[in-house]
Amino acid sequence: MPRVVVAMSGGVDSSLAAALLVEQGYEVIGVTLQLWPDEGGSSQRGCCSLSAVEDARRVAGKLGIPYYVLNFRDIFAETVIADFVREYRRGRTPNPCVRCNQHVKFAALRQRARQLGAEFLATGHYARVSTDPESGRYLLLRGVDAAKDQSYALYTLTQEQLASTLFPLGGMTKAETRCRAAALGLGVATKRDSQEICFVPEDDYAGFLRRREPAVATPGPIVDQQGNVLGEHPGIAFFTLGQKRGLRLPVPHPLYVLEIRPETNTLVVGPEEALRQRACVVTDLNWISVAAPQVELEVTAKVRYNMEDQAAVVRPLAEDQAQLVFDEPQRAITPGQAAVFYQGDRVVGGGTVQSLRLAEAQTG
Repeated sequence: MPRVVVAMSGGVDSSLAAALLVEQGYEVIGVTLQLWPDEGGSSQRGCCSLSAVEDARRVAGKLGIPYYVLNFRDIFAETVIADFVREYRRGRTPNPCVRCNQHVKFAALRQRARQLGAEFLATGHYARVSTDPESGRYLLLRGVDAAKDQSYALYTLTQEQLASTLFPLGGMTKAETRCRAAALGLGVATKRDSQEICFVPEDDYAGFLRRREPAVATPGPIVDQQGNVLGEHPGIAFFTLGQKRGLRLPVPHPLYVLEIRPETNTLVVGPEEALRQRACVVTDLNWISVAAPQVELEVTAKVRYNMEDQAAVVRPLAEDQAQLVFDEPQRAITPGQAAVFYQGDRVVGGGTVQSLRLAEAQTG
């Protein structure tokens, strides 16, 4: 059977993924990526923590497979952490999990897997890989467990990457995963899932940003939609679209961040209904189930991991851009986040939300 490298985070999902591949007869090698920064804090918890390494090592020992810890701190710092800081400084809201999948797990780790003689890379993601019998293209499909589906964070996978990727849990529910892990005697069967950003201690991203780049804490004006100054913010990096917490404005009604203007260090605020927009421009596109389209496509789409996808159309623009237009206005479409397009269970493609104002002006 082929050799496969399994990315093991120390949690139940990646542990069972490794166990299932062993059962299926693959030659399995387990690896954990050392990603945590030198400043500490995050090394005590999360999917790349020291305790996670020990959990993964114990599972590998029980399965009788080789296990290695690989130092990927530099590539992680360059492609994920630096981007995280840079995007917030620009008034955007990044998605570090998408960046990690794109540049670390399915690029740098894939290259290392090949050096280890592996034909496949496997993870514990809840998604599926298939092929289109008509076009021959590899397909990325939603996981069967709608509550755990992680296809949104995997939209950057290329045809070459999909061809050599295994998702052993894609056809299972989370409950089935825990039950199967317990039956196999894996000590992580009841381990709680990690929810925080792995490199941000205590999920305090504002404190993390201040430590990494103190200049982000530069106060500036908060204005209403007419340009009237209502107050002062402590730094645009600490806010995202749709946020009302932390504004501390002397007004009798709730106001929300509608726009972040990094060029003037300004927050624009207004009523919640003003957050709803139909369109955005999406850049850095990756197409999966289809080649780059030349005509409008009907899809469903989501612009946040935890939202239900909504009916929309994708209209190709010049230079690797598309306009995404929803049938109904959506709340707080946020620059920097991923926009992912679906047709049924298939991931059509996706990209990064770039602009709102241009898109609204072009909406027909």
